[in-house]
Amino acid sequence: MSEITELQHQSRDYARVERAISYLEENFRDQPELETVAEAVGLSTAHFQRMFKRWAGISPKRFVQYLTLDHACQRLADSASVLDASYDAGLSGPGRLHDLFVTYEAMTPGDYKRDGDGVGIVYGVHPSPFGPCFIGETERGVCALRFADDAASLAPLEDFKQRWCNADFREDHHQTAGTAARIFGAAGGELALDLRGTNFQLKVWEALLRIPSGAVVSYDALAGALDKPGAARAVGSAVAANPVSYLIPCHRVIRKSGRFHNYYWGPERKRAMLAWEAAHFAPAA
Repeated sequence: MSEITELQHQSRDYARVERAISYLEENFRDQPELETVAEAVGLSTAHFQRMFKRWAGISPKRFVQYLTLDHACQRLADSASVLDASYDAGLSGPGRLHDLFVTYEAMTPGDYKRDGDGVGIVYGVHPSPFGPCFIGETERGVCALRFADDAASLAPLEDFKQRWCNADFREDHHQTAGTAARIFGAAGGELALDLRGTNFQLKVWEALLRIPSGAVVSYDALAGALDKPGAARAVGSAVAANPVSYLIPCHRVIRKSGRFHNYYWGPERKRAMLAWEAAHFAPAA
């Protein structure tokens, strides 16, 4: 099976997996049986088992341990050491999915003021493990990665156009399909990002790139790592402004209490991303 076909299966499965994750989060204390969860999402036990394993790569039983808030709280206890170790390692994204190395180039102040005037952006919507995703690219690299509940939705494109008001947008599904396969498939190598933001936003996004896959940190810890103690609210605003979801892993920042903060693409998708990463990168029990 090709990587693109596999991504199509995962994207189609995601809506039911999302419902399963919501059900498990509400009922994890009861450790529900496979049959109970399958019934809750309207599938036979065998079908649900196959579908879930195709999406996550592991069984639902193993996956559920990564969905509890206790897991998030335990991870948060190590926030400082996670950040320290990652910063010591440099901007190499230790433990990133498929060893994908992400580098970024910021727009010049002049480019920023021109709102993308003269910049060409190609875009396309593609399947991903977390539902349909919108990808935008300039000649410098990926400048947008957004999610939608419906592949036909124009909301991600319209939302993105507000960032690059004067850019020239052109749909090129073939070019962006290759990028989607690199992001969510098994290919490694280097992936370039083209970012526009304030100096503070860029510093926050760089810090996010240093959080390893499968780990989470609090807004307070992230502010402290940036030598901005007490600036958790400003850090949170910069995290929310991230234009390249998943690649710049804003989903790895949660509240100090261990509760999941509102996520632009939905808290269920955030839980799915964290659980996916934890399941793939945490040591086997």
